[in-house]
Amino acid sequence: MRKRCYERGMSTKEALLKHLKESAGVWVSGERLATALSISRTAIWKHIKTLQEEGYGITSSTGRGYLLQEMPDRLLPAEIMDGLQTRVFGRRGINYYSETDSTNIRARALAHKGAPEGTIVVAETQTQGRGRRGRTWFSPPGSGIYMSIVLRPRVQPHEAPLLTLVAAVSMTETLFEMVDLPFKIKWPNDILIEGKKISGILTEMSLEMERVDYVIVGVGLNVNTEPDAMEDEIREIASSLRILTGKVFSRIQILQVFLKRLEHYYDLFQDRQFETIRNRWKELSGVIGRQVKIINPDGVCEGEAVDIDSDGFLVLRSPTGDFQRIVAGDVLYQ
Repeated sequence: MRKRCYERGMSTKEALLKHLKESAGVWVSGERLATALSISRTAIWKHIKTLQEEGYGITSSTGRGYLLQEMPDRLLPAEIMDGLQTRVFGRRGINYYSETDSTNIRARALAHKGAPEGTIVVAETQTQGRGRRGRTWFSPPGSGIYMSIVLRPRVQPHEAPLLTLVAAVSMTETLFEMVDLPFKIKWPNDILIEGKKISGILTEMSLEMERVDYVIVGVGLNVNTEPDAMEDEIREIASSLRILTGKVFSRIQILQVFLKRLEHYYDLFQDRQFETIRNRWKELSGVIGRQVKIINPDGVCEGEAVDIDSDGFLVLRSPTGDFQRIVAGDVLYQ
């Protein structure tokens, strides 16, 4: 399990990368870089080797120096920070894994040790990526966004699950910014397009003395996943931005936009403005007004989905006209 962590403040390696980016397409001498960073040319060379190992296309030439020619398609902390438009989210620690079991598991361990709000965990692939009710989240390497964020909301325990709706609105609006397609939210935590899942959200909470200690919000998004990377059974129920458009998208850009959107709606949530988020969720919903079947451990119920209430529960109107609040379950469209 390989990990690199961004600490607040710019490291020497990150400062070196900044210089190379500012001179992209132009050779920069080792002497100039060494002078600018107040380190030896040998130290410059060692940092260059590290950057090359991370996927940066840096060419070196005796007498000319170094030339940055290609950026890596990885969710590296330095790339996430470059252009990030948030106040807190992503600015208090970015933990990067080329491979891990689950970003939610890693984030939960960090939160338990006191990681501050806004700490995020990202991975290129997960071996135990999870969705709701213990289901597996397909996590092919280098093609999706698998991220979890540590939150410490000032809310009562019964309010914390509402953060699933907050994240769903944030992700759907992020997708709209990327491409003009009719994405819809399927209660409670899936983003669908043409009936297929493109993103899922998993929220986990820890209580301490009947108060919320932390909440982990995990998101998975299929970005550049190609059809042949999916097994047949997955291809029937899932899609990706690349499958939908034939284009390759910047995962860094998508993640930056999502963090910005999530922070905005989280601030509204903290300011007791959930009604604004609820109304936006209903506008983006693909379930309100539809006939549905709900499957949960208590059995099966059917009816028209007419609303979500202030607790985030789905409100169902039965064929007899009775109303029922659905706390949890799988929604099947009829």
